[in-house]
Amino acid sequence: MTPPVTIVGGGLGGLTLARVLHTRGIPATVYELDASPAARDQGGTLDLHEESGQRALAEAGLSREFRAVVREEGEALRILDRRGAVRFEEIAGEGSGTRPEVDRGELKRILAGSLPDGVVRWGAKVTAVSAGTLTLDTGEVVDAGLLVGADGAWSKVRPLLSDAVPRYSGLSFVEARLSEVDERRPAAAALVGAGSMFALAEGKGLIAQRTGGGRIRVYAAVRTADAAAATGLADRDRLLEVFAGFAPGLRALVAESEGALIPRPIHALPVGHRWARVPGVTLLGDAAHVMSPFAGEGANLAMLDAAELALALADHDDVESALSAYETTMFPRAEEAARGSADNLEACFAPGAPGAMVERMKRFTAQHGEDLP
Repeated sequence: MTPPVTIVGGGLGGLTLARVLHTRGIPATVYELDASPAARDQGGTLDLHEESGQRALAEAGLSREFRAVVREEGEALRILDRRGAVRFEEIAGEGSGTRPEVDRGELKRILAGSLPDGVVRWGAKVTAVSAGTLTLDTGEVVDAGLLVGADGAWSKVRPLLSDAVPRYSGLSFVEARLSEVDERRPAAAALVGAGSMFALAEGKGLIAQRTGGGRIRVYAAVRTADAAAATGLADRDRLLEVFAGFAPGLRALVAESEGALIPRPIHALPVGHRWARVPGVTLLGDAAHVMSPFAGEGANLAMLDAAELALALADHDDVESALSAYETTMFPRAEEAARGSADNLEACFAPGAPGAMVERMKRFTAQHGEDLP
């Protein structure tokens, strides 16, 4: 019989694990620092992949709820050069795609709402982790005979398994936001389109995503020598100087953005990160394999990790056999995705950009039997 599962981290991975365990009759408790599922901004939009994120939701019994909030049109993609010329475009057809978009906040709401009261201990700050126990900031010590770290890139659980820490990727984002774009910023709305837009040049780019409620999130991506440099870029005038060679309409995505700019240095664990089996402990999602966002796999892999871990625990009488089976499958899958993410990052900002990324997207489209518009 599987003992109760202690999960550190109530993001998409931790909540998916708790939900799939619940459907299999395995008790779990999630310890999450945020006071509620909506305590802070949950981020932008996600394309949930059929073979990973959507599969996890099916195992969780939440496919119908997911389909009620997806934005099929969000699968649209366009790649521009710095002058604003479209170099590649995919137009999403209703019901035709396999990677519909969903806002992170909506997905988290669905997962959190599917769990019985008390499964998630919101506002629980984990201050220390040791073999078999958690310590909370209240002084409470929690028995954790079966412990899962779902607590992100800077995981407190990871040191029980691995000395690896995320390294700066050489790329930083600066996040900006626009609201009510269809009414107030029609030029920006037309430029970005219904889904995502990448305007790329060597060493820099502007990435924009349409989200629900008529909003756009903009990520100004810049190659920098170190992570600290991202803070200096979170100044509108300074950032506009960096993108001086971009078309006026593209620069307007930054110039007309609302509120403070947010620096987001991109970190990643080494490609192929893995660990030796440690009794009673494992990791999922970014805690196990944080990578850059340029493969679109982060949330998808976290949710798939969660579903496969829950199924392994349900299918094995011995916990160690279950954890070993889960890790044996997860390690190579994560390594492949991390390598693809690192390669795509290089392609996006290589000399001659966006040429290398356009060629990659054309090959991907051809391999998947889709027609270019």
